[in-house]
Amino acid sequence: MAKVFPLHPKHPERICWGCDKYCRADDLQCGNGCIRIPHPCEDFGEQWYLNGDWSGLLSDTQLAQIATASKPSAPETKAQKPHIKLALKK
Repeated sequence: MAKVFPLHPKHPERICWGCDKYCRADDLQCGNGCIRIPHPCEDFGEQWYLNGDWSGLLSDTQLAQIATASKPSAPETKAQKPHIKLALKK
């Protein structure tokens, strides 16, 4: 695509995402049918880009950002004190 496809648009319901024109939902100009094409976040949720192959839609920069953001971070190891039971004095 010529334009950068947004991962999280503010109001995806206001725009048709069917081509590079990004027409208003009530003024479709592309002739791509008579209905608005929804943004993937409307169908698949906020993290829509994690499932499936979106390489044709997203730029290489966006794919690199997604890859670094979705890597699980190393768990921080905290020194834990051993659990010791002390005998109570009577």
